[in-house]
Amino acid sequence: MIDCPPRLEKQLVSRLLAWYDQHARVMPWRAIRPQVPNPYHVLLSETMLQQTQVATVIDYFNRFTEAFPSIRDLADADEQQVLKLWEGLGYYRRARNLHACAKQIVNEHAGVVPNTVEQLLKLPGIGRYTAGAIASIAYDIPAPILDGNVVRVLSRWFAITESTDEKQVKEQLWELAQLLVPDRRAGDFNQAMMDLGAMVCTPKSPTCLTCPMIKHCQAREQGIEESLPKRTPKNKPTKVTHHVVSIQRKDQFLFTQRPSDGLWSNMWQIPTFEAAHEKTLPDQIKEQLGLQVGKLEQCQSFIHQTTHRTITFTHWQAIHVTGRLRKNAGLWRRLDQLGDLPLAKPQLKIVATLQKSGH
Repeated sequence: MIDCPPRLEKQLVSRLLAWYDQHARVMPWRAIRPQVPNPYHVLLSETMLQQTQVATVIDYFNRFTEAFPSIRDLADADEQQVLKLWEGLGYYRRARNLHACAKQIVNEHAGVVPNTVEQLLKLPGIGRYTAGAIASIAYDIPAPILDGNVVRVLSRWFAITESTDEKQVKEQLWELAQLLVPDRRAGDFNQAMMDLGAMVCTPKSPTCLTCPMIKHCQAREQGIEESLPKRTPKNKPTKVTHHVVSIQRKDQFLFTQRPSDGLWSNMWQIPTFEAAHEKTLPDQIKEQLGLQVGKLEQCQSFIHQTTHRTITFTHWQAIHVTGRLRKNAGLWRRLDQLGDLPLAKPQLKIVATLQKSGH
């Protein structure tokens, strides 16, 4: 266990809360004392903030709360509507989990977000960090959190030089976070840790001279702050290629729905085929859609990065298309009539290209 004497613990907490009272970031979901936090807003924002920057989330949060003012409104919504509003935010499993979470809260908790970590962990998509964030921020329960910002702050305060990806080190960080979180203002303290990591104790070029903890930071004292936290090198993403084939009928384009599992599940797309398939692209089009393509003209190529994959998208325009579209294989839509079809970022990029070219 990393040593933190009680006196130091009190100093860290009081200094950080005093700093937070002066420098807290203003966010639409954040309640500033004496306002009372809205648990639904906390749940929504914490789900959106997983692996996404605050600046990106703000517009999506406002859009969601306008469309779904309460958790019951979200629970009653159609999944396609939820995915459409989430369009462009990425990591779409979060949207599905959020929707399922809202339904479970309405069905099992009378529409009230649970106020204990144990109950929160039983909800879809809620892990240890998110449960701690909701419990502390919404209900002032002294539950710890450990995101990238907090890991960095703690690693520097206590000069933790082992890889923070190692299970034993990560568990020590959780124990340290639990030790530090106060019984009162737990939510403010956790948000202060995140704000300090985002604003002062940044990954590169931390502004240590403005940090309220400069006198207590062991990494700063040793001159190793920029080298922490230590991370274990990750495996390189798998490289794959997807062929996107735009098929036009008068002023409409064909859109197909992705399978209910896997990447971008249940979302819509211009027909997309994996290059690793054993059959040729025209044969795949014939097999899946029932259409014969006389010629394919390449329009563009670009790379899209996901957590585990580097995907090269190659966009083709189908020429001289014949045959009858298989039943339930897809929908014909004008490019200005996609309001109910959720599309992932790569598909939005291709649609934008088609619109610019005058289609």
